[in-house]
Amino acid sequence: MQPQNLVRCRPIRSLILAFAAWKVLLLLIALCSPGPGYDTSTTLALRGDPQLPGPLTYVIGKLTRWDAIYFVKVATRGYRYEQEWAWGWGFTRLITLGTAVIGKLGVPHYDGLEAIVAIIIAHSAHLLSVLVLYHLTLAIFAGAAGTALTAAALHIISPAGLFLSAPYAESSCALLTFSGCLLFTKGFGPNSLGRDLLVLASGVLFGVATAFRSNGLLSGILLLEEAFRTLYFLRHGFHLSTLRRLFATGLGGVAVAVGFLLPQYIAYSEYCRQSSSSAPRPWCDRTLPSIYAFVQVHYWNNGLFNYWTLSNAPLFILGAPMFIIMTVSGLWAIRDSPFSQPKNVAKTVDLTEPQRYQVLRNLAATQLLLAGYTLTTAHAQIITRISSASPVWVWFLAVAYAKGESTARHFVSFMVIYAVVQGGLFASFLPPA
Repeated sequence: MQPQNLVRCRPIRSLILAFAAWKVLLLLIALCSPGPGYDTSTTLALRGDPQLPGPLTYVIGKLTRWDAIYFVKVATRGYRYEQEWAWGWGFTRLITLGTAVIGKLGVPHYDGLEAIVAIIIAHSAHLLSVLVLYHLTLAIFAGAAGTALTAAALHIISPAGLFLSAPYAESSCALLTFSGCLLFTKGFGPNSLGRDLLVLASGVLFGVATAFRSNGLLSGILLLEEAFRTLYFLRHGFHLSTLRRLFATGLGGVAVAVGFLLPQYIAYSEYCRQSSSSAPRPWCDRTLPSIYAFVQVHYWNNGLFNYWTLSNAPLFILGAPMFIIMTVSGLWAIRDSPFSQPKNVAKTVDLTEPQRYQVLRNLAATQLLLAGYTLTTAHAQIITRISSASPVWVWFLAVAYAKGESTARHFVSFMVIYAVVQGGLFASFLPPA
C-alpha cells in the first residue's frame, strides 16, 4: 500500500475509497471463514423476535463474536449479570439509543437489530476516526499533508482489523479520543473564550470515550498537564484569561472523571444500596467501590503479572510487535521527536510550535502507560486492538515510511497480514480476541 501516492488533491476522497476497499476485503474474509467455530453463542443470542433475512443474519453472525455478543445482549435487555459491567456502558447505551431511534421511525424490531446498529456505529466511527486523525495530524505536524495522509491510511489498516468493524467499542473510542485531541490542540493560541471552550469540549469528548472504553481515561492527562501549566502561569498574576483557562481545564477534567464514575455509580446503586433485593457484593465495602475493577480481577483474573503464565506465552508473542512499536514510538516522541530533527524532516513537520510538542509528548506518555499497563496487568493480546486509539505509533510509522525506512515498510506489511489473518480467525470464533 502506497498511501503517499494516493490522489493528494483529494485526500478525503482517497481515504474514503481506501477505507471502503479495506472494509470490503475484511468482510469477504469474514464471510468466507469456515463454520461457526467452537462456540455457538451468537446463534443462541440471536433468538426471540422475528428473524432478519438469512443472508443478513449470516453476516451478523460472522461479526458478532466474542465480546460483541455481550455488547449486543446488554444493549438488548440491559445489564443483568455482574460480570457484564466489564463492557463499556457508553457503547451499549448508544446501541440502545440507535435501536430506539430506528423504532421511532416505524421499523419493526427484528432479532439482531441491535447487532446491525452496533456494526453501523463501528464502521461509521472508524471512518470518521480516519478523517479526524488526518486533520489532527495536520494540526500536530503543521500542515504536512503527506504525513497526514499516510497516518490516516495506516489507521485504516490498523491491526485491530475486524474489531473495528464488529460490535466493539474500539472504533468509537478512537473517534472520540482523536476528536478530543484535535479540539484540545486547536485550543492553543492567543487567549480567548472560544479556545478555552474548545479545551472544555475536549474534556467532554474524553469523558464520553472513557464511558466507552476505560483506557479513554488516560486522555485526561492532557488536561492535567495543561492545568498544571496554567497554575504555573498564575505566578505572574491573577489575570482573567488565566483563571478562565484554569476553570475550563478543570471542568474538562471533571467531565473525564464523570465518564468513568457515572457507570460505577449506576452499578453501585443497583448492587450496594440497602434497598437492593440481593445481598451487597464484596466490592461494595471497598474504599473505592468500582464494579469495573472488581469484575476485571474476579472474573477475568486481571492483575499484576496474573497473565504471565507459560500457557499465555503465545498471546504475548502475538502482542509483541505492538508492544515494541508503541514503546519505541513513545520514546521517539519524548526523546527524539521529529521536532528535534530538522535535518531529516524539516519539510514535513513544523519545528517552531512548542504547544504541538506538548500534545505529542503527552500522548506519547499516555501511550507508554497504556502499553506498560496492558503488558503487566491485562490480557496482553488486546494491545492489538486498544492501540487503535493511540495516534503516536501511527505518526512514528508515517514519518519513518516517508523517509523510506525498511523497518516501517516491514511493519506495515505485518499490519496487513495480521489484520487479514485475525479477521478470518475472529469470524470463526477462534482466538486471539
